[in-house]
Amino acid sequence: MTTVLLVRHGLTATTGHVLTGWMPGIPLDDRGRTQAAALAARLAPLRLDAIVSSPLERCVQTAAAIAEGRDGQQVITEDRVGECRYGDWTGQPLKKLAQERLWRVVQAHPSAVTFPGPDGESMPDMQHRAVGAVRYWNARLGHDATYLICSHGDVIKAIVADSLGLHLDQCQRIQADPCSLTVIRYTPLRPFLVRMNDRGGGVDDLMPRADRHAANGAKASDAAASDAAASDAAASDAAIGGGAGGVDGPAPMRGDGPGGTGGGSPPCTEEVGGGQDPSIPSGRQESADTRG
Repeated sequence: MTTVLLVRHGLTATTGHVLTGWMPGIPLDDRGRTQAAALAARLAPLRLDAIVSSPLERCVQTAAAIAEGRDGQQVITEDRVGECRYGDWTGQPLKKLAQERLWRVVQAHPSAVTFPGPDGESMPDMQHRAVGAVRYWNARLGHDATYLICSHGDVIKAIVADSLGLHLDQCQRIQADPCSLTVIRYTPLRPFLVRMNDRGGGVDDLMPRADRHAANGAKASDAAASDAAASDAAASDAAIGGGAGGVDGPAPMRGDGPGGTGGGSPPCTEEVGGGQDPSIPSGRQESADTRG
């Protein structure tokens, strides 16, 4: 199983107020740097085969904080996991965009949206390139890899929707807060969403299983290879009846963070921004938004 950790960048001064898109010069603010350092500490016990990032500064800084202290591990930039190209909406206050007719389409039918202007991208095209990047890195890094992609809210939501077999129009039901952790395991048959929007869980359940690495060693016997193939098939099977939550069996998931399915400990980071500007009309406050 290839395990992908999807991390949204930390807070910036404009998060939740302005749709920054691909605007240059939008770094993490003090809150975002604190978030990135806290996430880096949480992930420190976990070996990462690669750290891939959107080329935008806020993501590169978040990824660099995670890479720091990992024996010189480099951050690899990847345009395909960059922010959606919002065209003429780029740099506009969210409270202004909320008055646009297209806003309601973004909320209800993102699959029908192409952002205005010569540089505007369609949301299906954004999803296609982002999912393509995940599949590329899965293949490049291999079956037993665990790696991290630092990206943006709308991009992560689109990847999660694909992993769940959801139509893109359902992506606005998904949330990705600043510096949250979402984890997807890709098996030969299907992806499994292990965590979503986790802001406080541990990583014990994400550690590689020793028996898998033994079976896939360079000098693995035929019997070991057969066992590995059987393990692949078992890992692709859903837990009928709900499973034991990893007490016995492959791919444990404890759900020990707020984003896990088992509830658990409170977030270790502050409950902060990532939503809309409070001045956006109250009738729209509960809907999803493009957060940048």
